[in-house]
Amino acid sequence: MFSQSRRSIDIYPTGVYNKDGDFMNNQECCRHKKNGRSAESKKTLENRINRITGQLGGIKRMIEEDRYCADILIQLSAAESALQNLSYIILKEHLESCVSEEIKKGNSEIIAETMDIIRKIK
Repeated sequence: MFSQSRRSIDIYPTGVYNKDGDFMNNQECCRHKKNGRSAESKKTLENRINRITGQLGGIKRMIEEDRYCADILIQLSAAESALQNLSYIILKEHLESCVSEEIKKGNSEIIAETMDIIRKIK
């Protein structure tokens, strides 16, 4: 996925990367919801992201401390699961708001876009 020359998350500039690990500028990647998320929804997502960030920090420390490989793998699996669950929450929100609104407007292209998204996150 990412090139071998990118060995540490610390060397990435802040931003968004495509599936090949290449940096994408704002014009390539960033669209905004027409109806913003509620404060409660944002807080819930931020809390989940903070927990995942904490998990990754713990994994980094485990590697620095030369902890047992199996223990690290178990923690990596937990972090992957947490990320997958976050993806599902955002997908559900997307289906209930953005996709639903576009279908009501007669935009059938949103279905193909949504199927593409589902294929990418599974």
